[in-house]
Amino acid sequence: MKNYIAAVIFLLTALLFSPPGNAQTPPTERPFVNPIEKPLYYLNALENQTRTPDGRPGANYWQQFTEYTIDAVYHPDRQLLDATVQIRYHNNSPDSLFTLQLDLDLNMHKAGATRLEPAMVTDAITLGEVSVDGSLIEPALRGVSRYSVNGTRLMIVPERVLAPGEQVTIDIAYTLEMPQQGAGGRVGHDSDDIFYAGYFYPRMAAYDDMIGWHPDPFLSQAEFYHGFGDYDISISAPADWVVMGTGEFLNPSEVLAPHILDRYNRAAGSDETVQIVTENDFGYAATRGGEGDTLTWNFRAEMVRDIAFSATRASFWDSGRASVGDRSGDGQEEFIQVHSFWREQAPYWSRSVEYMQHSITFLSEYTGLPYPWPHMTAVEAGNIIGGGMEFPMMTVIGDYNTRGPAALYSVTLHEIAHMWIPMIVSTDERRHSWIDEGYTVFQTDSGKQDFLPNLNHYELTRQSYLRFARSGQEGEMMRWSDYHNTGMAFRIASYQKPATILAALRGVLGEETFYQIHRDLFQVWAFKKMSPWDWFAFIEAESGRDLTWFWRAWYYETWLMDQAVGTVTPADDHTLITVLDNGDAPMPVHLLLTLENGEEVEFIHESVDAWLAGSRQLQLEVPYNGVVRVEIDANRHFPDAERSNNVWEK
Repeated sequence: MKNYIAAVIFLLTALLFSPPGNAQTPPTERPFVNPIEKPLYYLNALENQTRTPDGRPGANYWQQFTEYTIDAVYHPDRQLLDATVQIRYHNNSPDSLFTLQLDLDLNMHKAGATRLEPAMVTDAITLGEVSVDGSLIEPALRGVSRYSVNGTRLMIVPERVLAPGEQVTIDIAYTLEMPQQGAGGRVGHDSDDIFYAGYFYPRMAAYDDMIGWHPDPFLSQAEFYHGFGDYDISISAPADWVVMGTGEFLNPSEVLAPHILDRYNRAAGSDETVQIVTENDFGYAATRGGEGDTLTWNFRAEMVRDIAFSATRASFWDSGRASVGDRSGDGQEEFIQVHSFWREQAPYWSRSVEYMQHSITFLSEYTGLPYPWPHMTAVEAGNIIGGGMEFPMMTVIGDYNTRGPAALYSVTLHEIAHMWIPMIVSTDERRHSWIDEGYTVFQTDSGKQDFLPNLNHYELTRQSYLRFARSGQEGEMMRWSDYHNTGMAFRIASYQKPATILAALRGVLGEETFYQIHRDLFQVWAFKKMSPWDWFAFIEAESGRDLTWFWRAWYYETWLMDQAVGTVTPADDHTLITVLDNGDAPMPVHLLLTLENGEEVEFIHESVDAWLAGSRQLQLEVPYNGVVRVEIDANRHFPDAERSNNVWEK
């Protein structure tokens, strides 16, 4: 800390006492700001009118839809699922489909699978009978009707081509051997008392209007991209296990013991935390079954892109309600139920319901889109996961014993923020993880600013990005997510940098415009698939501004921003201020001026034309006399990499 302060003092001293004309010597050349590249498949979508030049779904927009019926039996003694899935796939595209493609994400755990990080080897998903429209098909490389598995992709060649507007039914029997920490620490089991299952079923791969079948395998780093569907889910487990899953809980009266059912129903109307399952209820006391019995838990989820479920037998179950505002537009406040499952060894989780209530209510208002589903559930699973992972209506999170309650609140908010993006506004996380993760970190910082207002959470995220950016090791945000040079480069480009640049965009557009666009985006793209180029175009159309320079500098390059105060020269009725641009990222100039009488005034020069023309300095004429202090970006909207040169004092 002493060295940092000394360096700042040295730089300020050099700035103040250097001859005025030589306050800084900026680089003489700067890179040209090229237009952003738009891939051919996006341009084709514009031509086909499935997407519009102003960043909206087009008149011919379509997306596939799938109906799943899943029956799974959990065997805790073997950490195994025996399951069947029936898939009703609706081809809403204008294309004839010669193949049907499904994802088997947990097959990244099979011996010899390609993956980007070490992983436990298991048998993962083992297929049994596979049929299409009632006819059995066999694994083969050739034949009229067949299937094959390559890594995490199951490809079916059906007997008939699936024409536009037609449906096909696929039935698959399979087993899943769940690794202790699966899918890069996103699912698994621990201590023989908790099982968390995601990606546990064959699901249709994404087929969209731009690329068709998305070919990218799951390698354990970059996450997921799937279409929307409806799910009927039945999970059978020994009667001493309590199950919760994505979707409406359909049969609580059939599986919960009467006193547990009473608490469950009471919690639905309670603003205070209700303890549904206490330590005295662990095991058979919580359910209607006895030793040797099996109970089946039923859930139905509509318009979601994935599902998950948890099974616990030694977890507290806390619950309450959370306000989502006027969801139906009838003027009445509406509520959803929040659930928290946590174990005794994770004491900070005793406030989890409170954290979830604030998150749901804050985000419903902040996005302008009320949370649409019947519940949100958080499951503590230390030793499976350290951070958190999101699924529609479900999240699994570590114990956070070493990081404290504020960090637990933060990760809870973060995972719940994912319900809006990518679970409502769907994006391709496999290629462009910065969209959903960046938005989610930004919204997390916004929620933390409301819940924990004593810190500038945007600044903490910004500094995390800048520390890595100064090292010269970052990768471009538009680089596909699995192709970053290091894990840290992936993380910064996916999380901290895009959140920081959203805050910078807010500074460029102004808060009122930014937040109106923010809310409109969720309304326009809710339950649809948005690409990066849709996002760029939408913001430009809604703001009425050409932001090519912004997208190029921050999303396609790894340029840094470094503005500095050069000279300050008083004149007759104004002051001339020279601003130097030592970085490569062109940005507006925001000045805070302090006058002799103590008054502070803001002066904003929005145009970046001088920087785009290649200039490294800009002389501004400000209509004030008696300027005694100048500070660049005093409100800290922008990620200036060297703030020691941002201040001039007389």
